[in-house]
Amino acid sequence: MKRQRREAVTMKTIRKVLDNLAAASSSSSSSSTSQPGNRELDIPETLQSEHFQLCKTVRHGFPFEPSALAFDPVQKILAIGTQSGALRLFGRPGVECFCQHDSGAAVIQLQFLINEGALVSALEDDTLHLWNLRQKRPAILHSLKFNRERITFCHLPFQSKWLYVGTEKGNIHIVNVESFTLSGYVIMWNKAIELSSKSHPGPVVHISDNPMDEGKLLIGYESGIVVLWDLKSKKADYRYTYDEAIHSVAWHHEGKQFICSHSDGTLTIWNVRSPARPIQTIVPHGKQIKDGKKPEPCKPILKVEYKTTRYGEPFIILSGGLAYDTVGRRPCLTVMHGKSTAVLEMDYSIVDFLTLCETPYSNDFQEPYAVVVLLEKDLVVIDLAQNGYPIFENPYPLNIHESPVTCCEYFADCPVDLIPALYSVGARQKRQGYSKKEWPISGGNWGVGTQSYPEIIITGHADGSIKFWDASAITLQVLYKLKTAKVFEKSRNKDDKPSTDIVDEDPYAIQMISWCPESRMLCVAGVSAHVIVYRFSKQEVTADVIPMLEVRLLYEINDLESPDIEQVPTPSGGPNSQPIVLQSHPSTSSSSSDGIRDNVPCLRVKSTPLKQSPGYQVELVTQLVWVSGEPPQQITSLAINSAYGLVVFGNCNGIAMVDYIQKTVLLNLGTVELYGSNDPYQRQPRSPRKTRQPSGAGLCDINETTVTTEDRCKSPTSAKMSRKLSLPTELKPELVFTDVRDNSFSRSRSSSVTSIDKESREAISALHFCETFTRKPDISTSPCLWVGTTLGTVLVIVLNLPPGGDQRLLQPVIVSPSGTILRLKGAILRMAFLDTVGILIPPAFESWRETNVPDEKEDKERLKKRRPVSVSPSSSQEISENQYAVICSEKQAKVISLPSQNCIHKQNITETSFVLRGDVVSLNNGTCLACFCANGHIMTFSLPSLRPLLDVNYLPLTNMRIARTFCFTNNGQALYLVSPSEIQRITYSQETCENLQEMLGELFTPVETPEAPNRGFFKGLFGGGAQSLDREDLFGETVSGKAPRSLAQHIPGPGGIEGVKGAASGIAADLARARLALDERGQKLGEAEERTAAMLASADSLSKHAHEMMLKYKDKKWYQF
Repeated sequence: MKRQRREAVTMKTIRKVLDNLAAASSSSSSSSTSQPGNRELDIPETLQSEHFQLCKTVRHGFPFEPSALAFDPVQKILAIGTQSGALRLFGRPGVECFCQHDSGAAVIQLQFLINEGALVSALEDDTLHLWNLRQKRPAILHSLKFNRERITFCHLPFQSKWLYVGTEKGNIHIVNVESFTLSGYVIMWNKAIELSSKSHPGPVVHISDNPMDEGKLLIGYESGIVVLWDLKSKKADYRYTYDEAIHSVAWHHEGKQFICSHSDGTLTIWNVRSPARPIQTIVPHGKQIKDGKKPEPCKPILKVEYKTTRYGEPFIILSGGLAYDTVGRRPCLTVMHGKSTAVLEMDYSIVDFLTLCETPYSNDFQEPYAVVVLLEKDLVVIDLAQNGYPIFENPYPLNIHESPVTCCEYFADCPVDLIPALYSVGARQKRQGYSKKEWPISGGNWGVGTQSYPEIIITGHADGSIKFWDASAITLQVLYKLKTAKVFEKSRNKDDKPSTDIVDEDPYAIQMISWCPESRMLCVAGVSAHVIVYRFSKQEVTADVIPMLEVRLLYEINDLESPDIEQVPTPSGGPNSQPIVLQSHPSTSSSSSDGIRDNVPCLRVKSTPLKQSPGYQVELVTQLVWVSGEPPQQITSLAINSAYGLVVFGNCNGIAMVDYIQKTVLLNLGTVELYGSNDPYQRQPRSPRKTRQPSGAGLCDINETTVTTEDRCKSPTSAKMSRKLSLPTELKPELVFTDVRDNSFSRSRSSSVTSIDKESREAISALHFCETFTRKPDISTSPCLWVGTTLGTVLVIVLNLPPGGDQRLLQPVIVSPSGTILRLKGAILRMAFLDTVGILIPPAFESWRETNVPDEKEDKERLKKRRPVSVSPSSSQEISENQYAVICSEKQAKVISLPSQNCIHKQNITETSFVLRGDVVSLNNGTCLACFCANGHIMTFSLPSLRPLLDVNYLPLTNMRIARTFCFTNNGQALYLVSPSEIQRITYSQETCENLQEMLGELFTPVETPEAPNRGFFKGLFGGGAQSLDREDLFGETVSGKAPRSLAQHIPGPGGIEGVKGAASGIAADLARARLALDERGQKLGEAEERTAAMLASADSLSKHAHEMMLKYKDKKWYQF
């Protein structure tokens, strides 16, 4: 122990020395303009490398491409398997778990060891895995790989340790789930079917034991043959043949009948002892034809379940079986109960369903109360106990993908009153008509959350909707949904679509979100080059006219050369130059005299009054318009500031700033005009217009598409890829431009300029409002806007705001360039500011207040608090202390001292890749820069020294969805969309990683197994009840021997054993398993003894009563009875 402590101390010492060396090297590599005696170099940094650790926390959303379903009726836990080998486990709301099979093979079947805290998964690669669910992070205990046969079906009887495994060859093998070894007992297909049969019966599609006799096994083969196999005598008792393929089989609980579903849409009910023909044939959705003819064929019935009730008719529940003439009809679940048949339409294809019953015992009345239906993109639970079969309100966040997610933002440590406010307005949006009963999947226990700060996730969607989610304490719950499309006129049909659309579908898709949590002001940019500003209100209002502005943003010059040699685009010059057209005010003209579309927005704003419910209400709609036949380019950057009352956005043409208080356009400039006479680039007039090609990648393409290695090395703004649809940053002379129709990520397209024209433009890539020094000689801070471009330039625009009060409503905001230009390598991604001690300076904001309730006192106080009141040096407070600008680009990061504008620290983040997302975040009372690179690395750097603190190769960029949705936030939290329907949350905080185990919920909770059904006096006496089977004697090694080693390979799992199953490893774990097995065997023996004693007592009682009757009547004559 002492040695280990010494080693730990030594490692800490080495780490600190390395940190100091890194800091020293970072300082030495900083800009040569910094002076060694500067006070900024003495800023203490609290964050060290030991504060960082990367791990996944939780996954939210609907399991992508589900393939299997299982339910533990005692623990009340639901399991879903997917085609990518993922497992999602659900307990009570807030208790979820994600697991992943390393192979990534599709899950074909799941089987719970009911009330044992374990799960068996069967995969498409013919492996079986035993999962231990008695730990917060489930792990695999054992695996079994079949080498010569393909697994098609598995069955594990309740309270049995022997798993039946059916294969494609038609054989059945038996696995001991405790040791995960094969028994020597095998049911061969040629012995199961009649020896006279020459054809193979096909794969095994069903296995189940008779509810009343464990020694009888029902085997269903795909070809239509069903066999009742006697396990003891090792022969078939009965064989049932039907000339249609079988999809599923289900028992009646009394074990005298079973039902089969077939490929022609029929159900056949068989009597166990009458194998010649079915006693009943049902065609649920077909036309019944008389005269003994076969009914019209229907679609296959993929699954059927047969559930009985004690005081009513049985339920027959099935999926599929619709008539072939029902073209276009949605998938259905059919519930047959007595004489009534209910057809329940589903929104998506049915993957699987399970009927939830009151008892886990198959030999008792089932008493079904709900049906869990796993759909292709949803999970539906139906209440069978209420008339009309209403569905339960789903408490899980499974509707993230209700419309494809197009962008995502994450906010940690929000104002405490924000979540209640959003919840209160969102509660009015809830649908009605749900079942009044509690959600039936109620297993597990919540974790003990140590994170108390509020977290909010905002998702933007392809249909124009925006969802606010409460993400506090690793849970997720929808708070409020905003539909931005309500602002616009909708096309009734395709012919009515306006010719000004620049996308073929999803014209309202959300592209960017800018949100101020303190003021609750929201600004969104859409794919149709529209920007909407929303204000939060708890009051319902009706807008007679929706405020609207149109901006004519035009770009007429191509970039030709950049000061960096490696960033020189290929020239495509032309002799004719065209003047730059500036339009600062809305225009009402729709087209020019020659029919070219001009001054027309892509969408039509509603002209009728708009009723707005409590929540987010439209403040202003701004749209870019067509210019001389050119469609507006999609927006690449967006920012809003509530203290200034301004919103700014930019694209590859230029930048526009809007005063949303006065509803005016303040700034409308092409990117080149921002430079003025300080333009470092050599530019020539735009080349003549060439053949039109589509541009603008669709946001809502969520196909699982991979990126080649070549693409990963390019900037996300290059020809192949588009980060938030931004435009090019580095164009090499040898880069060959391709038509963007080759872009596999693109779905919605528009008509625009040629690829070379578009790619060579300098787009606005980052915007940041702040109150800082704008020029070198400044002695005080003032409001300004920092603008970053895709060519690595940062420009500063000064904002001269009028005083508060009525003057703010009347006097104009004056916008002027500062002349300050800073340069980095690669497109600018993020800008932030630190104070003199290195603490992050948030942008100025105005606290939220209700605007729809007029109150003169509150109004005056609000206007007094509005900041800033003035920006002139005479009235501003003189500040001699420094500030630090942190600028992150695709390639590097710089920290610049203000007002001197000296680069005091510089860090080249990556040479071979590029940064996709960079955020300046707060963690452990410190500040750091967090970056996610396209090569999969997640890195953090201290501020202001930019000392590397964390570098983990986490996740390579495999599709644009990750690039579009990855975001960092405060307190070491981050997330991205791991699939079209799932959000993966991660943490890079050591403290959160250490506390994660406590925060996670527990799936397994000790629950007493329900008592077995009472067999009654006469059944117990004369043997009419369920027949038990000692499977150990039948399948054990002593009787059946060992299976051939070449048949299957046992693979020990990496997972530990916890709880009752043994919280140790090695010999201790084996002893724990053996002890548990002995306890279970002893318990079963004890139950057998109790049953024997009860039978003896019953026999004694019967004998006594019989003797008394004999004495009573022995002396009477026959006629006296």
